[in-house]
Parts: sequence; structure tokens; C-alpha cells
Amino acid sequence: MYKPKLEKDIRCPLEYAMDLFGGKWKPRIICMLGLNGTMRYAELKKELENISDTVLAATLKEMINDELVERIQYNEMPLRVEYSLTEEGKSTVPVLANMCLWADAKLNDTDKPRFCTKCYYKRK
Repeated sequence: MYKPKLEKDIRCPLEYAMDLFGGKWKPRIICMLGLNGTMRYAELKKELENISDTVLAATLKEMINDELVERIQYNEMPLRVEYSLTEEGKSTVPVLANMCLWADAKLNDTDKPRFCTKCYYKRK
């Protein structure tokens, strides 16, 4: 696994939070697992559509190391692996939901297209 040459220089809680659940794929994975509970790798890949196997595997490993996602392997044939949010991961769902609501309100003020149709939050 890739190891950076320098340690991360996180100086405030916001930087820490953005490191944990920021980026292109982490919020989407949290959203999908928050909505569906437990999902298998192929289900996640199908829902996320444009993600490569390499990126999905690396992102899931990172989220497991950060204790946001739990990987459960069942020793049966064929091998079955499921992913779900940990309690720590579940605690990020309301934060991301509020960010989504804020962004949705901002996009309502513009003509920019909105693409997310699978959000777990309910519009009011």
C-alpha cells in the first residue's frame, strides 16, 4: 500500500474531518452504506457507476483503516464479503446530510444541474 513520504500536517479539526470523509468517492460510499446498511463490493461498484476497481478497493481500505467502514468476510464458498458503516461512520451521515442540504439550497439559486438522485436525506 502507498505510504506518503511525509506525515499529514493536520492543524485543525476541519482538516481532520475533510481528510476522513472528503474527496470524490468517500461521501458517496458513506451515502450508499448509510442508505442501504450493508452492501457487497459488486453492489457498491454498480451504484457508484464510474469508479474503477482499483480506486474502490483503495478507498474502502482507507475507510476501513480510518474506522469508518467495517468489512465482514464470511468463510463460505463462494467467498462473501460485506461492507457497512461503523458507529463512527454512521456519525458522519448527519454531517454529510446537512452539507448536502446546504449545497442543494445553493444550487436552487443557480441554473447548475443537480445529479444526485439517490440521497438518503428527505427534502422538505
